[in-house]
Amino acid sequence: MFTFIVRRLFQTIVILFIVSILVFSLMHLLPGDPVSIMLGDNATQEEVEHLRQELGLDKPLPLQYANWIGDLLRGDLGQSISLNEDVNELMKQRLPVSFHIGTMAFILAMIIGIPAGVIAAVKRGGWLDSLITVTANLGMAVPIFWLGILGIYLFSLKLGWLPVQGYTSPSEDFWKSLHQSIMPVVLLSLVSLAQLARQTRSSMLEVIRQDYIRTARAKGLKENHVIMKHALRNALIPVITLLGMGLANLVGGSVFIEQVFNIPGMGRLMVQSIFGKDYIVVQSVVIIIATVVAFANLLVDIAYGFVDPRIRYK
Repeated sequence: MFTFIVRRLFQTIVILFIVSILVFSLMHLLPGDPVSIMLGDNATQEEVEHLRQELGLDKPLPLQYANWIGDLLRGDLGQSISLNEDVNELMKQRLPVSFHIGTMAFILAMIIGIPAGVIAAVKRGGWLDSLITVTANLGMAVPIFWLGILGIYLFSLKLGWLPVQGYTSPSEDFWKSLHQSIMPVVLLSLVSLAQLARQTRSSMLEVIRQDYIRTARAKGLKENHVIMKHALRNALIPVITLLGMGLANLVGGSVFIEQVFNIPGMGRLMVQSIFGKDYIVVQSVVIIIATVVAFANLLVDIAYGFVDPRIRYK
C-alpha cells in the first residue's frame, strides 16, 4: 500500500506540472493585452512599456514561466495585474468562502444522496423508488442558474424568507451566515446529490442480485445487516469516485452560484480575472483547484483499497 501511495503521489506531481504548463500557455494565447486593459485607452506607450517591465511581461515566455513556478514553489503567488493586490491575500479572502459553501454542499449531498439511493434500490418498483428517481433526474437536468434565479424570486422577493444575495462569515455572525447560505448550499449540492442517488441505486441493484447476498439472507442475517454491511460496502466503489469528483467544489465553488448570489469566492474571482486578462490570478486559481482535484483523486484511490481489500492486495 505504501508503494502504491508513493507512486500515485509522484503521478500527482507530474500531472500538476503538466497543468501548470497548459494553463500558462493558454492564458498567454488569449487575445488582448492585460497591461492595456489595466491602464485604459488613454495610456501612453511609455506607460505601457514601463508597467510591462515592472510586471515582468516583457521577458521571454519560458523565463516568465520559470519565474512564476519558482515563486509558486516558495509560496509566493505574485501580484494581481487587474486588482493590484497580493494574490496570497486574495486567496486568504476567497478560499474560506468557497470552502465554507462547498463543504456544506458536499456534506448535504452525501448525507441525502447515498441514503436516497439505497432506499430506492431496496424499494425498487415502489413509489419511493419512482419519487427518488424522478427527483434525481430533475436535479441533473434543470439548469442551476435558472433554479437560483427562481429561488431568489420565490423565497426572497415573494415570500421574504431568505436574503437575495451576499455572504457573511460564520465567525462574524453564525445565524446570518446560515440564513444567507441556505439557497446557495442547496443549489450547489443538487447535481452531486442527484448523481450520488442515481449511482448508489444503480450499484446497489447490481450488488443485491449477487449470490453472496442471497447466501447472507439464507443464513438468517437481518435485512439491515445484509444491506448496510454486505451490499452497501461492495456498492461504494463508483460512489467513492463521485465523492472524489465532488471534492473539487470545496475550493472551486460554482461560478453560477457565486455570480447569482454575489458570493466573493474562487469561482467569481476566476471569472473576473479571465475577463481582466489577469494571468497571475487565473494561473494561481487553476493550480490551487488542480491540486485539490489531484489529491482528491489520490484519496479516492486510497479509499478504494480500504473499501475493497482485493484492490489493496493487488
